[in-house]
Parts: sequence; structure tokens; C-alpha cells
Amino acid sequence: MWWIWIIVWAVVFAVMLVIELATSGLVSVWFCAGSLVALILAAFKVDVVWQWVAFVAVSLVTLALTRPIAKKLLKVKATPTNSDRIIGSRALVCEEINNLSGKGSVKVEGLVWSARSSDDSVIPEGVYVTVEKIEGVKAVVKIEETDEQTNA
Repeated sequence: MWWIWIIVWAVVFAVMLVIELATSGLVSVWFCAGSLVALILAAFKVDVVWQWVAFVAVSLVTLALTRPIAKKLLKVKATPTNSDRIIGSRALVCEEINNLSGKGSVKVEGLVWSARSSDDSVIPEGVYVTVEKIEGVKAVVKIEETDEQTNA
């Protein structure tokens, strides 16, 4: 009856290996290692309790040792797009920005962008604003508080 556990651990190993090969990240490699050790113990007719202990222990140890390294290697860095570079830039309002009517545009770094106000205020044409973020194809802006604008 001991040979049943060889089959069980071989199936667990095969299933975990297939899952690992089918995914792009490290998902079940730790369980592959644990089931392989348990399979070897089953082949040497070690008690089932010790097979389970070995499976859990090896899986946890390999997880603890390799997960931090795997996270560093598999970390996807955000690549800034061209539109991200205008965030924080100064822009000139070309067309009055009115969120309610859905109108407004700004000129920033030589390009005209559709714009909307971050606080739903109406921003008149000719005023300088700061680009806070990009939402879809619109620049979300806030009005700049400068001496030129407050004196005008």
C-alpha cells in the first residue's frame, strides 16, 4: 500500500510542474520541490506523516528563501509615456475650461491638450495653469497663483 503515496506525490509534482510551466510568474515551484522530496521519501518507504511534514517544510523553506529574490527579478517597472512628462508642467489656457460644458484646452510644451479643471472651477482663456495629472486624453489642471495673474 506504500506505493500509492509514490503515485500521489508523482501526480502532485506533475500538476504543480504543469501549473508552473503554464504561468509566467513563480506560482507553484515551491510545491514542486516539496512534492519531489515527499516522492523520494515515499520511494524509501518513509511513514506518510513524515512525507507530509517534509512536503510542507520544504515548500515553506523554498518559498521563504526564493520569494524575495523572485519578486525582485519579476518586478515590472512602470515605463513613463510621453504624456506623463507634462505632469507638473506650466500650461496656457487656449480655450476657457468649463467642466460642465465639457470645453477647454491648454497649450503645454508646444502641444494643445483638451483640459478640465481639477476642482470644477471655470478657468478663463489666457491664464496659466499647472498640469496635475492625465485622465484618458485630457489634462487635469489647476490654476496657478502668480503675481501676474492676481494683478491682472
